[in-house]
Amino acid sequence: MNYRTVANVLPAHELSMGILKVYQPLPTQRVDQVDPFLLLHHFGPVAVEAGGRDPLDLGPHPHRGFEPVTFLYRGGIRHRDSRSNTGYLQAGDVQWMTAGRGIIHSERASKAFMETGGTLEGIQLWVNLAPDDKMVQPRYQDLKAADIPTVDLGGGAQVKVVAGNLDGTPGAARTYTPLNAWQLTLAPGATADLHVPEDHNLAAYLLDGGIASSSGFDNPARTLLHYRNDGEGIRLFNTGSDTARALILSGAPIGEPVVSHGPYVMNTQTEIMQAMRDYGQGKFGFYVEE
Repeated sequence: MNYRTVANVLPAHELSMGILKVYQPLPTQRVDQVDPFLLLHHFGPVAVEAGGRDPLDLGPHPHRGFEPVTFLYRGGIRHRDSRSNTGYLQAGDVQWMTAGRGIIHSERASKAFMETGGTLEGIQLWVNLAPDDKMVQPRYQDLKAADIPTVDLGGGAQVKVVAGNLDGTPGAARTYTPLNAWQLTLAPGATADLHVPEDHNLAAYLLDGGIASSSGFDNPARTLLHYRNDGEGIRLFNTGSDTARALILSGAPIGEPVVSHGPYVMNTQTEIMQAMRDYGQGKFGFYVEE
């Protein structure tokens, strides 16, 4: 296989959101997007005491023009939105929400998790929508861990195919943009060779350290590898003594202007202003707490 080379090694910057630590490798000053992927937040891991304070507690807020996706690695989360969707995520689950023309939602640690306590960790990813899909009807996909296909690559390497297709195995999520979202797990000493469509942009977010690319260089935890479009796949291997995890993201570039303002991602400033007006006029629906 002709392996792609790494164009940028992007360490995540630490942000504080209340008592929660969030690590952001995208966007950065060097790379504003890996089209169609706009933003990646790795939250936690954070220890939560039983009956303590919710470290997540993202109250009702609007979105338009893209798809916010949450990969939950540890803990429990409750989702609720203005389309009457309620979802409860446990470790290994994924929620794929299409904001489209407008939705209001909240994400909080689930009641059951807060009662028992434990560790909370996850990733939120923002996936752009093409201009023709910016105003589609909102959609919520609650993907349970048991329903996400797993491909065993052998030698201690496994991939959960959340979206897209891996060597003939289709992912669980329906997407508007042609893309792949693969959750890779590598046992100590394991190697993964992954084919990627030649027309896709590609990035790999390393949740844990000790993962090396085909260049042979080890990388620390919370690092995004942004690849050049100069090969048909990538090789990652675990040089450490512990199991390592990575989120592999590839997608066909949309190639359109991106204008964003807070929770809105559109193509023009006029569309941003319209989104703000529509939200103020109640056109995103009405959020009702349970």
